[in-house]
Amino acid sequence: MKFDRRKSTLAIYGIKDIKNTGFPVFVHDHNVSFFRGGEVKKYLQLERVTRSKFDNSLSKNIYNVLKSEQLIAEDADVVFVDNVIGRSFISDDGEVRFETSLNKCLQEGLEEGNLWWYGKQKEAFVLNHELAHVYSCVPFFGNFKENSLLIHFDGGASLSNFSAWTYKDNCLKREEYHWDLKYLSSLFNANALSFAIIGAKEFEQHSVPGKLMGFSSFGKYSEEIEKWIVSNNYFQDIWRKKSVFFQKAKTDFGVEIRGFDQRNQFLQNVAATFQYIFQRDFIRKIADLRDKTQSEYLYLTGGSALNILTNSEIVNRHLFRDVFIPPCTGDSGLSIGAGAFIELLKHGELKTHSPYLNNWNIDLEMMNYSEIDVKELAQFLSKGKVVGVCNENAESGPRALGNRSILALANSKRMAKKVSEEHKKREWYRPVAPIMLEKNTKYYTGMKQIHHLSKYMLLDFRILEEKKHEIEGVVHVDGTSRIQTIFERKDNLFIYDLLHELDKNYGIKALINTSFNIKGEPIVHTADDAMKSAQEMNLDAVVINGKLQIIE
Repeated sequence: MKFDRRKSTLAIYGIKDIKNTGFPVFVHDHNVSFFRGGEVKKYLQLERVTRSKFDNSLSKNIYNVLKSEQLIAEDADVVFVDNVIGRSFISDDGEVRFETSLNKCLQEGLEEGNLWWYGKQKEAFVLNHELAHVYSCVPFFGNFKENSLLIHFDGGASLSNFSAWTYKDNCLKREEYHWDLKYLSSLFNANALSFAIIGAKEFEQHSVPGKLMGFSSFGKYSEEIEKWIVSNNYFQDIWRKKSVFFQKAKTDFGVEIRGFDQRNQFLQNVAATFQYIFQRDFIRKIADLRDKTQSEYLYLTGGSALNILTNSEIVNRHLFRDVFIPPCTGDSGLSIGAGAFIELLKHGELKTHSPYLNNWNIDLEMMNYSEIDVKELAQFLSKGKVVGVCNENAESGPRALGNRSILALANSKRMAKKVSEEHKKREWYRPVAPIMLEKNTKYYTGMKQIHHLSKYMLLDFRILEEKKHEIEGVVHVDGTSRIQTIFERKDNLFIYDLLHELDKNYGIKALINTSFNIKGEPIVHTADDAMKSAQEMNLDAVVINGKLQIIE
């Protein structure tokens, strides 16, 4: 296919869900990306502007979304991303209608479709869900390295939940795609026992993976428990008959369980065993593919790439010369990947982007902070205050990386508990993460080299025993910490200057860095969101584009 380099690209992930439940079932995190000249100019994670977590209502909102950024009349190449439940997009008002044929085989590129677009017919395309995930790496890491293995792994894409591709001799090749690893992803997003242990309701399914991962660290893997849960089909279908689990636990282990008390050691060990199975089997699969394809580099994408424990094990085993995971590795990055695919065809390469792409409907007031502003905030934080930050564009993906963060001292478990449980209303077992300069990541870990994925808070690190007390608020029960490392000032000017000031003049080497949102709500997007949430959460202050504002 040939494309006009002068035209922009509009990429849309907006497949309608199977039910109008008011919460996501199969489809979540609708998003839109607008590219020009190999660069992401506009990116929308729908939940940020509608303020509805994991929002999948783009069919209802697309007119207002596009009108707000004057993109309805834009002469752009349009590409949609499909989903396991379909590949058509029809807006509620009927003004946008995209249709294309179904395929029984996963394609290695774009497929043509028919688009009716606000009174006109337009040429348009669809890119399968799997490739959209894979290509979401390109805007952040550049073109794929020669001899790379490209993996997508999630709950369900177009025709698989796991796909593997290789990039050699400047060519993409599909290696395999299937549902063989569905039993692994289901442990985290579709398992009745996991939901029961976490205490999640049906509408909270997309929050279960992160919670279960954090909770699993309180338990220990048991081979005996693994054999037991496997023989009982992982208890995946006990949605309305939890008593089956209780009865079998008593019969087979002599464990009396009357309810899902998260402090119960047996339940903690079950969760740890789930995590161990996921990690072991997934890494085994990747290692087999590496040996089969003789690949040197790994690009890992899909929602399952948010499993920090697994990511860290892959990196620490040195299975590849390097590992790449984008900050928006879940479905929130699908439009970025689809747009990147077309932009590569147009330009041969893309600009390398920071993670701070979430800029839809943000009136960008330039950062204009001074040294005095940084010193004022550093002094405020040193007194044990809790501060929300809303600077410039927001982060793409689910991690707050300094522009939409809550910051506080990291040296106290009491402070961590206050931030997480009192301000954010989160569960007791969920850890909070720190942010620090590279030299301090080395200081706390004893490592000589810090992997670049730490920039996106996608790895955990074992903290030196003698240093744990210094940052006890951000050390998890297993002795690890999910550190966000600021490698150089250009990563985030304001946060770098703040951390430098704290280190130099207060001896503070790390801060708590958790997302700026209360439980059940999306991360804040605009300055108005930030002020409203800061007041509701009883924060001490908020920083808006570098300026500290005390909450009265």
